[in-house]
Amino acid sequence: MFVAPDPGLVRFKNAFRAVVGIALAVALAELAGLSLTASITGGLAALLALFTVTDATVHAQRVTTLLLPLAGFPVLAVATALHDLTPLRDLAFLAVVFCGVYARRWGPRGHALGVFAFMNFFTTQFLHAVPSQLPELFAAVVIALAAAGAVRFVLWPLERRTPPAAVPAPLPGVGLARVTTRQAIQAAAACAVALGIGQVLSEDRWYWAVGTTWWIFVNTVSRGETLVRSFRRVLGTVIGIAIGMVVAIPLDGAAAPTALLVALCVFGIFYTAPVSYSWMTLSVTVMAGLLYGLLGVLDPALLVLRFEETAVGAVCAALAVLLILPVTTHAINDVWIQRALRGVRAATSASLGRLSGDPDADPSPHAAELELHLGRVRMSLAPLVHPLSPFRGRKARARQVLALLDECADEVRGLAAVAADPAAGHDARLAAACWRVEAAVERLTSSRGGPGAGEEAPTATAAGPAAGQAALGHVSGLEKLLAALDEPLRTPPGSLLVRS
Repeated sequence: MFVAPDPGLVRFKNAFRAVVGIALAVALAELAGLSLTASITGGLAALLALFTVTDATVHAQRVTTLLLPLAGFPVLAVATALHDLTPLRDLAFLAVVFCGVYARRWGPRGHALGVFAFMNFFTTQFLHAVPSQLPELFAAVVIALAAAGAVRFVLWPLERRTPPAAVPAPLPGVGLARVTTRQAIQAAAACAVALGIGQVLSEDRWYWAVGTTWWIFVNTVSRGETLVRSFRRVLGTVIGIAIGMVVAIPLDGAAAPTALLVALCVFGIFYTAPVSYSWMTLSVTVMAGLLYGLLGVLDPALLVLRFEETAVGAVCAALAVLLILPVTTHAINDVWIQRALRGVRAATSASLGRLSGDPDADPSPHAAELELHLGRVRMSLAPLVHPLSPFRGRKARARQVLALLDECADEVRGLAAVAADPAAGHDARLAAACWRVEAAVERLTSSRGGPGAGEEAPTATAAGPAAGQAALGHVSGLEKLLAALDEPLRTPPGSLLVRS
């Protein structure tokens, strides 16, 4: 995780901005004289606004941020009103789970609104909020969204140069053939079982089992992805609980050090989320322990219960994707590999434009987007490369594809760095080499085939300056890597795609 590429320090900047936005939201809530419960609610609302809103344009992100209260306020009101009416509360929670997952069919906006609605219900259980606190909870959420929006869109608008996070795009289909419908049924069924078992373990902290099940389903599509994420969720939670025993319990809710460590956890959540679900879960677990310390209820028994509830939620999620309308992984693998390859083509084309003198051509966003797509490829192929996978041939091909795509990303980063040099010149052979890269990508991503990477290019003139030579070296490297990808991607049956 610490050596994972971060082109343009995108992950670092995004994580640091999140810390600033959430800290501002909590500070404003405190200055407004709101209670600790309301301040924590506001901080979590700011975190969600910064974490889940991933529309493709800044304008769309603003609209989604403005729509968050429409999804969150009714849920807050219902959750607090039903606080002591257990059967109705449970049914309402499961309805929110189903609708939250079903909303993913409307893309990143539906995904963000669904997550925000679920987490508002979850937060009221976590904080044991009651109807009398509803006005200040509303106020805290409004303050938090305003603070997060100010930081994101005014003070630090990173999205103007970087792509959105890789939220799974809706897949085609109708009825039960639609992935989001199947997932909504799976999630609701898994959460129902997790809720029941969780309440047997604890009448007060049962919601952790439901929360675990929910977050395992977030950003996954196939059953293979969900199974691997279940394992990583438990792993991250176990390590996080161990750290909580050493760090959170001795602090005993001391305000200043707890606030600093919560800020560090927030940074960890945002910095690690694109590359490691286990590390992100670890950060979430430690942060939850610290918040329990602030609330004055933290002890070793509570952390042990946290693990038990997490294990229940993970098992329920795994059983649901295996037994209820399972979604196979082969088509999902293909979608994300093709998006990564097209990212290589886009970055190469933009680099050529910059080296040719086009000031508007910028390969950096494409390089960053490629990293996000590679993260999705790793998640999609994780079931194949997992140590316990019995499919040796497919495991070997999957590892080969991942290694080659990582090398492609290295070449793209190098090419983008050369293109960013103001003194870089345009080697006349570069256009021909870029054409061959585009042809190779077209051949790998199109069933129609097309010109291969090894076709003869137009005759080139003499070489340009050293920077042009460096760019040509990176593009030539991409040609070789794309040619090497042809065999594992086209190996039958179903190329690399695993029938799991």
